Amino acid sequence: MLKISDTSIKKTITMNILLVYPKYPDTFWSFKHALKFISKKAVNPPLGLITISALLPENWHKKLIDMNIEKLRKKDLQWADYVFISAMNIQLESTMEVIEKCHSLNKVMVGGGPLFTEEFENFKSIHHLVLNEAELTLPAFLKDLELGNPKHIYQSNEFAKLTKTPLPDYALVKTAKYNTMNLQWTRGCPFNCEFCDITALFGHRVRMKTKEQIILELEAIYHTGWRKNVFFVDDNFIGNRTILKTELLPAIIEWMDNKNYPFRFSTEASINLADDDQLMDLMTRAGFSTVFIGIETTELASLEECGKTQNTKRNMIQNVHKIQDYGLEVNGGFILGFDHDSPKVFQKQIDFIRNSGIISAMVGLLNAPRRTRLYKRLKKEGRIIKETSGNNTDFSLNFIPKMEKQLLMDGYKRVIKEIYGGKEYYERVLVFIKRFSPNNRNKTKITFSHILAFFHSFFSLGFIDSHRYHYWKLFFWTLINRPKLLPLAITYSVYGFHFRKVFKNVL
Repeated sequence: MLKISDTSIKKTITMNILLVYPKYPDTFWSFKHALKFISKKAVNPPLGLITISALLPENWHKKLIDMNIEKLRKKDLQWADYVFISAMNIQLESTMEVIEKCHSLNKVMVGGGPLFTEEFENFKSIHHLVLNEAELTLPAFLKDLELGNPKHIYQSNEFAKLTKTPLPDYALVKTAKYNTMNLQWTRGCPFNCEFCDITALFGHRVRMKTKEQIILELEAIYHTGWRKNVFFVDDNFIGNRTILKTELLPAIIEWMDNKNYPFRFSTEASINLADDDQLMDLMTRAGFSTVFIGIETTELASLEECGKTQNTKRNMIQNVHKIQDYGLEVNGGFILGFDHDSPKVFQKQIDFIRNSGIISAMVGLLNAPRRTRLYKRLKKEGRIIKETSGNNTDFSLNFIPKMEKQLLMDGYKRVIKEIYGGKEYYERVLVFIKRFSPNNRNKTKITFSHILAFFHSFFSLGFIDSHRYHYWKLFFWTLINRPKLLPLAITYSVYGFHFRKVFKNVL
C-alpha cells in the first residue's frame, strides 16, 4: 500500500486515482436497446464519482472508467495507486468482478456509494470503505492517508451541507457516449414511504445547493459542448417549493434564455406538483420537459400501508393530465405486491396507465432494501428471504408476500403484456400524441440523434419488427396530423422496442 508519512510534502506528492463505475445489467432504466438507435452507450455518467474527483487533491491524476461505456483494462488498473469504486445494489455482480480484478493485481480499493453504505459488512475485502456522504467522510480518509494510517471504515450519522459540495469534474466525462448529462440540486425527501431508502440515506430535511452553484454546474456542462438532455437527479426536485420558485427556477430561466435554451431538463417529483400551477409554469419556462412521478398503486389501502400519503385524497389521473397539460411528459413508477393489494389491482394498474397517458410506466414488484422501514417490519415478521437485487422488474421478491405468490406473478405478467405488447403500446402512444401539447420552450428540436433514430427505426421497426404495422400507423398519423411531434413519436417507438426486449420472456 502506498503511504504518505511526511505531511510536509503532501502538497507535492501526486497519486494516480482510478474511479470505477461497475456495469448495469439490462434493465428497464438502462435503455440499452434504445441507445443503440442513437449510437450511445449509456444514459447518464456517474455523477457521484465525478463529484468525488472534485473532492480529491487537485494535483492528483484522475481517470474515470465507466464500465457501461468502456471496458476496465488491466493497464488502467496497473496505472492506479488507488481504485475508487462506487456502486448501487443493482451493480453488485459487476462490482464483484471489479474487486476480483483488483485483488489479482494487489490494488488498494476504496469503496463508497449506496451498495457499500447499505451492506458494508459484506465487503471486508475492500481495503477502505468511505461511506454515507463523501463530503463528510472522504476528508477524514484523506487526512489519515496523509498520515500513513488510513482506517478500514469511515462513517457518519450527520448530513452534509450541500453549499460545500464542489463543482463536479465534468472534464472526466466522455460526453459523446451518453444520452443525458446530470446534476443535483437537493438531497433528502420530506416524505417517508415505507419501501424507500432515500430518507435513511439522505434524511427528511431537504438540503440544497445555492442557485449560484447550479448555474456554475450548468455552465460547466455547457462548456463541454453539450446541447441536449440534462437530468436533475434529485429524488424529489420539488421538496422545497418556496426556494425553487423564488430563487432557483428564475435563475435557470434567465440563464437558459441567455443561452438560447441549449438543454431539455428532466427530473423526479411527487404528485403534489399538480397542486402548484405557478411551479409547473416556471418549470416549463425553465426548460423542463419530463418528470418522473411515483404513482405506485391505485389501491388506497396500499398507499396508506406504505405511508404514501401525498398520493391519497386526490384523483391521480386528473393530476397526471394537468401536469401533461402544462407541457410536461410524465413517466410513472408503479408497484405490485403490497400487503393490501387485492386481485383487482392488476386490472386497475392497466386501466390507470392506459387512461393517464403515461408511456414509460415502470411497473415492478415490491422489494425491501435493507435500510427501509419495510425491511425492518418484514424482518420482524420473519418474511425476509434474501437481500434485494435492486431491480424490481426482474420478477424477483426478497420477501414472502401476503398475496399467493403465483397469483402475484401471473398478475404482474398480465400487466406487462397489456401495457408493453406491441399493439397495446403503440395505441397508448398514439392516444398520448393526440392530446399532448408540449410547452413552446420544450417543443422537440430536431437533432442529429433524432435523425439517426429515425433511420434506424425506419428499418428496424418499420420492416424487421413484428409490430411494424402499428409503427407505420403511428408514424403516418403523427406526420399528417401533428408533424412537430414526430420526433417524440419516434422516440417512444424506440422506447417500446427496448421495453419489449427487457420483458421478452413475458411478451
